[in-house]
Amino acid sequence: MKKSLKEAFTKTLPIMAGYVFLGMSFGLLATNLSISPWITILMSVIVYSGATQFAALNLLTASFNPLGSLLLSLMVSARHVFYGITMLPIYSRLSGWRKIYSIFGLTDETFSLNVAAKVLNEEESGWFYFFTSLLNQSYWVLGTVLGVVLEQMITINIEGIEFILVAMFVAIFTEQWIQADDHKPALIGLGSGILSLLLFGSEHFMIPAMFLIVSSMFAVKPVIEEEKAYD
Repeated sequence: MKKSLKEAFTKTLPIMAGYVFLGMSFGLLATNLSISPWITILMSVIVYSGATQFAALNLLTASFNPLGSLLLSLMVSARHVFYGITMLPIYSRLSGWRKIYSIFGLTDETFSLNVAAKVLNEEESGWFYFFTSLLNQSYWVLGTVLGVVLEQMITINIEGIEFILVAMFVAIFTEQWIQADDHKPALIGLGSGILSLLLFGSEHFMIPAMFLIVSSMFAVKPVIEEEKAYD
């Protein structure tokens, strides 16, 4: 177990810097919008989804719209369905509370680490996946707490800070574009987002864009699989 914890800590160090800073940005923004510090921290503990949490700030400060909130949350986090499917062969070997928490803590960065992890045995891998999820969430919660405390202690001009999440996804997109041999999924995402933005406007494009991305990916899946078969 100690070996797995040490390995997980080493692997998650680069993520720590990003998560602490992003969590701090979330805590600053939420507190600045007069959302309770305890609710802000609780969101990072229970929701634990950067994109959803940032999107929820606008929902919490806007008029009550439960159906819209539900649809937006589902669509923003829809990519986790594909993460979950990919991790099924790996997480199916886990059991009990470690399996439950590892599934809950599956974020973009945690998925990237766990899917590429090379561990020695089943027991060691189970602890590694658990500690990767736990450490990453700890970094996020720590950042949120720091953001809440900072906003209450000093006056900070946070205009434009919400753009940090966009910057993070641009960085992830760029890295994946460089590493990927097939750019069809990336182009589908870009095209769907731009088309939905033009058709529905900046306030309503998210849900149509996610629906279009998922539909398009299912449509081109046979083509991608056929190309891989010839490689």
